[in-house]
Amino acid sequence: MASKDWETPVAQVNAELTLEQLSRRLSMLDERLDNMDSILTSLVERVMHQPLSLEVSCPKCGQAIQINITGNVRLKA
Repeated sequence: MASKDWETPVAQVNAELTLEQLSRRLSMLDERLDNMDSILTSLVERVMHQPLSLEVSCPKCGQAIQINITGNVRLKA
């Protein structure tokens, strides 16, 4: 049976690459979430006087996510 030697230079390089890839992916996710936040904030600021409904689909599973936004401005009767 082969022993797992985690002290080899190859294992250390692979671990560093894995951490680097994970860090890069987290940075990309953070940037995407920031972009979505900016877009949603912009939409809300523009349409605070009327309700807004957004439908976003997941790129992986295709499930639709509905986001309903309502403003705090009262409608005049």
